[in-house]
Amino acid sequence: MRDESCKTYLRRPAESRYEDELQRLAETDEGPRPPGWRLSPKAVRRFVLGDEKQGLSRKFYGDDALVERAIVSLMGEQGLMLVGEPGTAKSMLGELFSAAISGASDLLIQGSASTSEDAIRYGWNYAMLIAEGPSRRALVPSPVMQAMEAGQIVRMEEITRCPPEIQDSLISILSEKTITIPELGRATAVRAAPGFNVIGTANLRDRGVNEMSSAIKRRFNFETVSPIADRTFERELIEARVASRLAGQTIEPTLPADVLDVLVSAFSDLRSGRTAEGVALDKPTAVMSTAEAVNVAHSASLEAAYLADGVVTGAHMARQMAGVVLKDDEADIRKFQAYVDHVAKDRARSSKAWRDFYDVARSVGRQGEGR
Repeated sequence: MRDESCKTYLRRPAESRYEDELQRLAETDEGPRPPGWRLSPKAVRRFVLGDEKQGLSRKFYGDDALVERAIVSLMGEQGLMLVGEPGTAKSMLGELFSAAISGASDLLIQGSASTSEDAIRYGWNYAMLIAEGPSRRALVPSPVMQAMEAGQIVRMEEITRCPPEIQDSLISILSEKTITIPELGRATAVRAAPGFNVIGTANLRDRGVNEMSSAIKRRFNFETVSPIADRTFERELIEARVASRLAGQTIEPTLPADVLDVLVSAFSDLRSGRTAEGVALDKPTAVMSTAEAVNVAHSASLEAAYLADGVVTGAHMARQMAGVVLKDDEADIRKFQAYVDHVAKDRARSSKAWRDFYDVARSVGRQGEGR
C-alpha cells in the first residue's frame, strides 16, 4: 500500500504551507478572539502582513488598511466580497483569512455557469435516497452547510460567473444563518455555529456576465483589491513567489536585480499606461497583473536553468512575456510593439538587461503582427 505521507504536491493549502507560522501565532496569541476564531484579529493581521520580530513572512503586498477592514468585516454579520482586476491576489487573500481564522481553507465553491444550488445548500445521495427515503444519512452537505456546522469560513470564487438564481441562494443564508431542509420535516434546519462567514470574489472584468442583485450586495461588505502600485513591493513579491515555486526543485537559477527590474518596469508601464518618466502609453487589454509577472519570472527562470547557463536575462523575460501580451488581440500586439520600439529601445542604450530584452521583444512583436 502506498504511503500517502510521502507524497509531494504542486501546491498545498495555506494552512499547510504556513503551518509553523500559524502554530507560533497560536502559542503566543494573547489577544481577545471572536467566537469561533482560531486566532485573534491582531494575530490574523500579523499572519497576512508579516511580522519580522516573530519571523512571520509578508504574504499580501498591497493596501494594509484593506486587510484590517476585511478582518473587521469577517467579525460582523456581513460577508466579505473581494473585487478587483484579475491577478490581484483576491483568492489568495481569502485563502489566508480562512487558514488563519478557521484553520482550514478547503471549503470552497468555484463559481461557473454550471454551478448548481446543491453547491450552496445541499444535495442527495440518490442511491441511498431511493433505498431509504429522505434522511440525514442520504443528504450531501454543500461546502456552505459544512462551514455553518463547523463554524468556519467558506469561500465562493468568481461569484458573478454563477447564474443569478444561484447567487441569490446565499441571501437567506447570510441573513438568517440557517439552511432549512423541508424534505426532513418542518423543524429540520442547519444553523450556523459561531465563526461562520462567507468570503466571495469577483473580477471587475466580469461585469455584465451575471450582475449581483442589490439584495445580495447588501449582504456583503465590498473591498476592492487594486494592483500593486509600489514597484519595490512588487519586486519583493515576485522574488518571494518565484523562490517558493522553485523550492522543491534541484535547480538554482540566478535572477539578477537589473533583469527583474526590466520585468517589473515593463509590467507596471503597460498596466498603468504611463512610464515612470511620465510618457503616456496605450494600455493593452491583456491582464498585466502581478500574478502574470510571477508566471513570467518563473518561466524565464526555468528556461534559464534547463535550457541555458542558469542566469536569467532580459531575453528570457521577453520570450516569456510575449505569451502574456500577444494572445488574440491584434491591437495589443501593436501596442506592445510600440512600447518595444520606443521605451525599450531607449532604455536599451544604457542597460544590457534592457538591450537583451529589446533584441528579442522586437522580433517577437513583429512575428505577432504577422498572425
